[in-house]
Amino acid sequence: MKADLHLEIELTGGVTATKNGFMLVIKGQKGETKREYTHPHISFEVKGNKIILAAVKATKREKKIMNSFEAHIKNMIKGVQEPHIYKLRICSGHFPMNVSISGQELIIKNFLGESVPRKVTILPGADVKVNGTEIIVSGSDKEVAGQTAARIENLCRITNRDRRIFQDGCYIIEKAGKSI
Repeated sequence: MKADLHLEIELTGGVTATKNGFMLVIKGQKGETKREYTHPHISFEVKGNKIILAAVKATKREKKIMNSFEAHIKNMIKGVQEPHIYKLRICSGHFPMNVSISGQELIIKNFLGESVPRKVTILPGADVKVNGTEIIVSGSDKEVAGQTAARIENLCRITNRDRRIFQDGCYIIEKAGKSI
């Protein structure tokens, strides 16, 4: 059954939103995030301190997409108020690893005794810090912070060895405030 759908999202805590074409820009105390929302049947507008999503004669598919847009916008609002934080644990049982940050690269030296260091590029918008045996990735955009943490974890992937014995690597232990 087709029906008209409207969703309203409140902006609280000094958060402002602007619309530039299909681009939604949300600004807050801790930064700003941008994202493009394009769909032929779903429109959005910013009125005062509300973001209004609307769809005329929407089907189940448009309702699902609209709810996804709502979740993304809420994550953007949370991110500009308090950054999304991902924590990784450095585990080295066989060889002591050396993890450092050089510019926009994270470098892991002596991983499983390898002579060539492993490197990964840090995505723009993510802030990475190394504290002892923890790597902390934070950012106002949840997808950028999560993708950076996933790249770091994937950098230490071990192949052709027994995973029960070779447990060295960097593993995500906390995703955006939720312990794993």
